[in-house]
Amino acid sequence: TDEIMQQEIRPLVAVDIIEQLHRQFAILSGGRGKDGAPIITFPEFAGFSEIPDDDFLNVVTYLTSIPSLEAASIGFIIIIDRRRDKWSAVKASLTRIAGAFPGNLQLVFVLRPSRFIQRAIADIGIKLYRDDFKMKVPIIMLNSVSDLHGYIDKSQLTRELGGTLEYGHSQWIHHRTAIENFAMTVKTTAQMLQTFGTDLAETELPNDVQCTEELLSSHTDHHSKLKDELKLAVKQGATLLTCIREPVTRSANSKLSPDELENVATVERLLAQLDETEKAFDQFWTKHHLKLEQCLQLRHFEHDFREVKLTLDNLMETQAGFADIGDSVTRVENLLKEQKHLEEKGQEPLEKAQSLALHGEQLIQNNHYAVDSIRPKCVELRRICDDFTNESKKKYDILGKSLELHKQLEKASQWCEAGIYLLASQAVDKCQSQEGAETALVEIEKFLVTAKEHQLSNPKEFYNQFDMILNPEIKANAQRIVQKLEDVQEMFDKRQVSLKKLAAKQTRPVQPVAPHPESSPKRASPKITRPAAQQNTSYHFQVRRRGPAAQNGNHALVHIINELIETERVYVEELQSIIEGYASEMDNPNLVHLIPSALQNKKEILFGNLPEIYDFHNRIFLKEIENCIENPELLARCFLKRKEDLQIYEKYCQNKPRSEALWRQCGDSIFFQECQRKLDHKLSLDAYLLKPVQRITKYQLLLKEMLKCSKNSEGTAELEEALATVLDIIKSVNDSMHQIAITGYEGDVSELGKLLMQGSFNVWTDHKKGHNKVKDLARFKPMQRHLFLYTKMLLFCKKREENTDGHEKTASYSFKNSLKMSTVGITENVKGDNKKFEIWYNGREEVYIIQASSVELKNTWISEIRKVLTGQLEACR
Repeated sequence: TDEIMQQEIRPLVAVDIIEQLHRQFAILSGGRGKDGAPIITFPEFAGFSEIPDDDFLNVVTYLTSIPSLEAASIGFIIIIDRRRDKWSAVKASLTRIAGAFPGNLQLVFVLRPSRFIQRAIADIGIKLYRDDFKMKVPIIMLNSVSDLHGYIDKSQLTRELGGTLEYGHSQWIHHRTAIENFAMTVKTTAQMLQTFGTDLAETELPNDVQCTEELLSSHTDHHSKLKDELKLAVKQGATLLTCIREPVTRSANSKLSPDELENVATVERLLAQLDETEKAFDQFWTKHHLKLEQCLQLRHFEHDFREVKLTLDNLMETQAGFADIGDSVTRVENLLKEQKHLEEKGQEPLEKAQSLALHGEQLIQNNHYAVDSIRPKCVELRRICDDFTNESKKKYDILGKSLELHKQLEKASQWCEAGIYLLASQAVDKCQSQEGAETALVEIEKFLVTAKEHQLSNPKEFYNQFDMILNPEIKANAQRIVQKLEDVQEMFDKRQVSLKKLAAKQTRPVQPVAPHPESSPKRASPKITRPAAQQNTSYHFQVRRRGPAAQNGNHALVHIINELIETERVYVEELQSIIEGYASEMDNPNLVHLIPSALQNKKEILFGNLPEIYDFHNRIFLKEIENCIENPELLARCFLKRKEDLQIYEKYCQNKPRSEALWRQCGDSIFFQECQRKLDHKLSLDAYLLKPVQRITKYQLLLKEMLKCSKNSEGTAELEEALATVLDIIKSVNDSMHQIAITGYEGDVSELGKLLMQGSFNVWTDHKKGHNKVKDLARFKPMQRHLFLYTKMLLFCKKREENTDGHEKTASYSFKNSLKMSTVGITENVKGDNKKFEIWYNGREEVYIIQASSVELKNTWISEIRKVLTGQLEACR
């Protein structure tokens, strides 16, 4: 139907009626009447009455369609040349024109038959039949062409009518055909460009370098071919313009007729249209070509990023494996060499990463379309470089400290050996005389002066200095050497007492026994006789020995439990000071006038459920963990037993953003300054309000340390379960912090079941029906979405970050879409990217392609979603 309609409304063109035009029974010479009316001439034509009606109507319709609307609206002048014909031919012509002329008529001139009888008949006939012709315009009968010149200027008439207007019918047909062909070329070219433009807009950008290069090459080739087509079309138009203007170019006296001038204007207009089409296409192509080039840059960048990231990850993994801090000077020196070698090995990958990050930033500066994809990668590269550099520096610092420590321990050990050797080398018989005793004393005093070189005279200061690297093994070694120093010092003290007695007064000979390193004398404690390598008074380790490894593990375990109990007591005291020194003071009548109006009746917002946390720790938890000091294995049970109670931290953390906002509003008030002064706190209240958040995190660190010391021993399983419990609480707290920031969701999130996972992803959507396919190039950019996975629903949100009064950004999650878990399915692998997976809805009517930041994260989410779907399946059974 559309094709038929298009055929019906398509205007006539010369090629459609070329044979009829060549018969020349009607012509549009290009002449004009005095008021600009176009002239159509019907020359003498023997078989005029035999011309089929369709042919006559087509020719006349075509001729009347050529002049401009402005000229046609004036009305056409018709000249009927019937000088050599009969009255019957005049009558037939007038009748046919009156019945079928499609244009607006102004005048009709008839050059009547020249023979006397026919002229007389014509005069009578026109009077008799004028009304029959049904023409509303004058019909002027003329005897000769000279009469015609009285109405129309000679310059507007052809030579056949006694005028000077140059007219060649074949050339006129040629020009008309050429103009119409050119118009069709312009239209076709524009359609080709439009089709190509649509194809470009609908093209999906590839995900790898090779496909992007092939697409860029293919599109560029197609573009070059179309540009060649454009050049040919422009050349065709220019040639046609030259042909139409040829008479004027050939002779300065020649002038173009109004119709020829209109032909020139038509061709010029078509050339201008072609030029505009080319400019619009070039503009679109420039944008598309830039997009493809940027896509290729992005694919190269992503490829290089994956390679560099893999190298850096391996480097970081190797570095993380360098946990050893050495147990001797030689070992530490070797570790330093290994660290230096690793740093040298990492130099090239780090330079590559920095160079790639710089390249990424240049892409961003050049307004690359994928800024949101490039910037996080640049940040990630710089972060890894910084992490490696910082970790290297940290390792150098630790190994430097370790080297210094072991050098001191080695010096101290050597000093002990030298001291024992000195005591053993003092001959017994020589010491019996006063002179010999005095000489021995001088040797001892000289030797004792060198004790300062080993700098271990103050063990407590020594431990403080090297606390950061004192692991159980090193600590045990240090304690052994400190004990050895004390033993050697004691030996010197006793020797000095004996020698001083000998030097002061000669009595009966004393037989001092030369000591041996293996049997040095020990000081006795009033309560405990200390065995070899006894405990150091700075650390109250009273653990039964079961061999070296067990001893070291138990020492560390007791140390961790001591630390846990000690920090728990401090924590409870700090909570008490906040409640009594701040919260209770808000009800103090003497301080009410200092409380800012923004804080009135907002105590619960500022402090949240802090009193509840204090009450739990003070009354229950502290007492329970204090009972574990003798039985470390009971500690894990405390955490398992109090799993539900520790959920109070979730409520506290959920309120934290409101508390912080309130603090920013009135934290600098005199009221808080006065409370801080009374408490003699060095830090302001906001630092203390962070303590609960820090405390819940501290538990998992201490439990991890305990697990390290309790590998393959009794109670390890319970410790692992306790750690998992605390980590689950931290995750639950963290998830709930994100959940409370969801905005725009009309339902109740508490009805969606348990929040299992949440995180940020790149998301593409593909709707099979009900949505028009987006053709804009911008759709290749993924949506940044934060997903919340509940047991009953999957929410899609958009993360928004806002600065709050110059403080750090606060995130909120604007709800965008949701999927019921009872109606979704998953496709675990998407071709071309191992970090992508699909979630589809209603039999793939809607498909969501989701890209995780890592393969591990993707697998974790797939595992959780699979559990939900499996659970639903089992529930249905």
